Amino acid sequence: MVTGIVPPFLLSRIAEAESARLAVAPRAARRTLALTDTTGRRRAAITFSVDGDDLVAELTDQPDRTIADAQGSELLPGTVVRKEGDEPSGDVAVDEAYDGLGATFDLFSQVYRRNSIDGAGLPLDASVHYGENYDNAFWNGERMVFGDGDGEVFGRFTASVSVIGHELTHGVTEATLGLEYQGQAGALNESISDVFGVLVEQHGKGQSVAEASWLIGEGLFTPEVEGAALRSMKSPGTAYDDDVLGKDPQPAHMDDYVETQEDNGGVHINSGIPNRAFYLVAEKLGGHAWERAGQIWFDTLAAKGARDRVPTDADFARFAAATVSAAAARYGESSPEVDAVRAGWAGVGVMTDDAGRKSAGR
Repeated sequence: MVTGIVPPFLLSRIAEAESARLAVAPRAARRTLALTDTTGRRRAAITFSVDGDDLVAELTDQPDRTIADAQGSELLPGTVVRKEGDEPSGDVAVDEAYDGLGATFDLFSQVYRRNSIDGAGLPLDASVHYGENYDNAFWNGERMVFGDGDGEVFGRFTASVSVIGHELTHGVTEATLGLEYQGQAGALNESISDVFGVLVEQHGKGQSVAEASWLIGEGLFTPEVEGAALRSMKSPGTAYDDDVLGKDPQPAHMDDYVETQEDNGGVHINSGIPNRAFYLVAEKLGGHAWERAGQIWFDTLAAKGARDRVPTDADFARFAAATVSAAAARYGESSPEVDAVRAGWAGVGVMTDDAGRKSAGR
């Protein structure tokens, strides 16, 4: 599975741009696309099963982080510059990566009682300053890798905690549901990462549903770009509208679902639909999104028997039904939580209220 926080269609637009304000970005985007193809073929995956049926590991409340500096090279991992417990290095990217890995570990450990992203205490490693003007961040199955950006469209990729949480959550999904990276299953894969990416940020900041921005990649764009972030979960399709990048193509409802062969069948595009569904659930429940709404999504992802309920090729409707079942199992079939989940999916055209009641056994 090839993943990176910046969708390939966006990099392609930058690569093809003819703009007087961009001297570096087009070449950087072309190089990033080429490197993504190369690193994708080398990617390792978490191949052992760590769901509730197969492995019990002692939970620790402390991560095991190591940050390396690639120093502009494309060779990984680079030189280790900060280990767990070390004082801040003074390098902003190093220290942001260290803190972001910790914030992600804390959400899964403190809220969902999961021991690192694999459930078995996997050390969290990262490399920063990868490549020259590299316009992406990715999880390669073994470590997080961050570019510094081109300085014209993108700044450094360690600047957004939601990006770090998003990419590490791909590791959780690999270890649990193993969703295919194509079509609706791939869009769900991306959406799950967006969900827990924003929850990492909200949990770290102590934000309520109403206080949070619900943006993925906020702070990545330079001031030259007309845009707030890569994606908006609250209002898909509104994250950016720029003369070079174009308009955010994400739909917020099944009526606007995009049929395409590009982007693995639109995995970064149609993920706006389940993203919006999660936001609607969280909005209806209020409070902190990582509590009830996040718990339901985590149960759907990683609770005992999750793989039986969500196959690797799951579509939106199958995943929606699984979230209703997860809500009913934890909170009761007649609970406000089940009603909120049904309403959230109905709000994006995936599920009718009647279908939701049937999924919950009502």
